[in-house]
Amino acid sequence: MTPKTQDSISPSEITGLLLAGGRGSRMGGIDKGLQNFNGSPLAMHAVLRLGMQVGEVMINANRNLAAYESFGVPVWPDSLADYAGPLAGFLTGLERCETPYLLTVPCDTPLFPLDLASRLAEALMANDAEIAMVSAPEAAAEPGAAPVLRPQPVFCLLRTTLLESLVNFTQSGGRKIDAWTAQHRTVLVPFDRPGDASDAFFNANTLAELHALENR
Repeated sequence: MTPKTQDSISPSEITGLLLAGGRGSRMGGIDKGLQNFNGSPLAMHAVLRLGMQVGEVMINANRNLAAYESFGVPVWPDSLADYAGPLAGFLTGLERCETPYLLTVPCDTPLFPLDLASRLAEALMANDAEIAMVSAPEAAAEPGAAPVLRPQPVFCLLRTTLLESLVNFTQSGGRKIDAWTAQHRTVLVPFDRPGDASDAFFNANTLAELHALENR
């Protein structure tokens, strides 16, 4: 008998990684994930939403580590120097992950869907992919035009077998997510079903955007 291939992914097989390791340059250098959003730190909202969907949660942060540790989950700084970007967070997560899959989300998008993990996992398995990446609607440049689906590369479900590939890519100087994901079987997963919130992937890059999101 041939062994049965796995056709679904259990939440317990996924570790969620919150990416909070950036400089916050568009917020004047402040630590974005620790800014107040509806009464608690912005990053805490993402940690709670992740925790409902995966088996374990960890945070990638490069400063204020004690503040992030107070959230009650492990916190790991980049293993690459000089705030090397989201891909450095991916690398840290893959190095620390003890499950077969890693789900990455940024700290500045507090309203991402509660079915994020399940839909990415379903697409990953259905397409025999190595990476499942969100594709979400963004407002079109032309007034009145329909929203355009665009990849959201910081929302990824990764097979942890990709660690060696990412180590090699970053050691050779690579820093761009799309340049790395292009080397692997990647499926884009649209989040534009009827009932999907239009602002689910709205990210607050500035304090003004954060306050606008609070007031929605």
